[in-house]
Amino acid sequence: MRLRKVKDADLKLEENTKYFIANPNEFKGKWNKVFNNDNPIHIEVGCGKGKFILELAKRNPDINYIAIEKYDSVLLRVSEKLLEDEYEYNNLKITILDAKEISEFFGEEEVSRIYLNFSDPWPKNHHAKRRLTSKIFLDQYRTILTKDGEIHQKTDNRGLFEYSLESFNENGWKLSNISLDLHKDLEKYPFNITTEFEEKWSPNGPIYRLEARK
Repeated sequence: MRLRKVKDADLKLEENTKYFIANPNEFKGKWNKVFNNDNPIHIEVGCGKGKFILELAKRNPDINYIAIEKYDSVLLRVSEKLLEDEYEYNNLKITILDAKEISEFFGEEEVSRIYLNFSDPWPKNHHAKRRLTSKIFLDQYRTILTKDGEIHQKTDNRGLFEYSLESFNENGWKLSNISLDLHKDLEKYPFNITTEFEEKWSPNGPIYRLEARK
């Protein structure tokens, strides 16, 4: 799906001084100062339109959330939702960040959990290194995650899911709570929060889910 570029999205984001972090490189190793507490930090890599991360933040006020997006036009929609909502998201920030550089913006063992929801599957074999569960990314996640830190992944792409299972295993991660059809297993996962993409496409086929611990 082609991304629609929004004119002056970067400037509009910077106007949102309440939630948008314009210079994430300044906070490596000290993100808790942004929230003025020592609560655990959870990250969603690629937050889409923001439904998932906003609902998480509402349900869990004692956890700090950071939504990262590569594209400012996408993140602008999340920014607009935050400003329109009457709820005070004191535990949520958003920022522009490319996941391939994530270890440059977060310190060692600074993050407790990473969410990978419906990431680009990059189906061609020569693009495998771009997948967010390739060794290149897993090595960075391992650096920034706490000792008991974990990754939660959801995808509708079976190829990406099978690749991820193999990649986690090959790189020494411990897998748990694997579901081959999440929406049929909701009794086991009553805490599941859907994304916009998930709500749209789940009727067309299974949603795969896993948890991986370093």
